[in-house]
This record gives sequence, structure tokens and C-alpha cells, in this order.
Amino acid sequence: MNDIKIGRRDFIGLGMLGFVLSFFPRRVLAAARSPLTIERSLSMQNIHTGESLNTVYWAEGDYLPEALDDLNYILRDHRTGEIKPIGTQLLDLLHALSEKLCARRPFHIISGYRSQATNDLLRRCGRGVAKNSLHIQGKAVDIRLPGCDLPVLRESAMGLRGGGVGYYPRPSFVHMDIGKVRYW
Repeated sequence: MNDIKIGRRDFIGLGMLGFVLSFFPRRVLAAARSPLTIERSLSMQNIHTGESLNTVYWAEGDYLPEALDDLNYILRDHRTGEIKPIGTQLLDLLHALSEKLCARRPFHIISGYRSQATNDLLRRCGRGVAKNSLHIQGKAVDIRLPGCDLPVLRESAMGLRGGGVGYYPRPSFVHMDIGKVRYW
């Protein structure tokens, strides 16, 4: 067995680098994933349509267009059928969450992309929907993960510091977006 030895100076230097990089969590998260990961995959089920998808969407440094199309489709507005490209940063955030939780089951998608018409409808119904929701831009998703307690899902999402995280225990989902880091 080969022993890897690291000198005191190298150890201290790496520690200082880690400390400095901790002030830039989004960049650190992206950097940590990129060179070490050969593939990124996602597994999800749309609870409204019953459709499921398990796909590798990124491999060897490139996003795979067909897989992105499949993800855009399953995350479409299920009320209107409208499809909008989902931000790849959001997909990467979901992948990171899946990895962090060692998820063995697909994410349940409550809401992905929302058309302006659907967003307006939900606002009129008094469901606490933001007027300029990031769902309209394909930059937000509402999820749950079977087998994972909702508070654990929320804490894990918050720990990624990749954007906003909302906690909705009554309808039983966690909102994630790639906007400013904030929690509610």
C-alpha cells in the first residue's frame, strides 16, 4: 500500500486555501464538482403527469442536449404543456443535493417551469406565489424526496448555498432556486 505524505507547509497552505474559498461557496461547489466528476445524472418523477426520468445530463465536461431536452420536458408546466429551458445551474444544484443525500430514489417534482399564465392563476388562488417567481424563468423547482424527511431535505439544500430555499411543510415540499442565497 502506498502512503501519501504531505509536508507541514503544504498542509497549512491547503488549509488556508480552503478557508479563503469558503467565502465563495457557489464557486467552490462548482469547482469541486467539475474536475472530479465524469458524469452528472438526475432521477425524477413528475407527480402530476406520472412521468419518470433517469438520465445522465452532463458527461466529460459537456451538457448533453438530448438529456437537457428530456429534463426540460419533465419539468414543463403540466397545466399548459409549455416547455422552457431549465437553468443548468439548477440541474447541477439538484445533482449536488442528490449526491449529498446519497439519494436512491427519484426527486418528486411538484413544480418546475411555470408559465406566466399558470403563475398568475396560482397567485389568484392565494397560494403564496411570488409575482415574479423564478419558476417563470426556469430557475426554480419544488421537490420532495421519498425516504428523506422534509427538514433534512431543507437543511441539505440550505447547506449547498446555491440560491433560495423555501420550506413548505404543509403541502410537503422544498423550493430551490438559483437566485440570491436566502431562506424562508
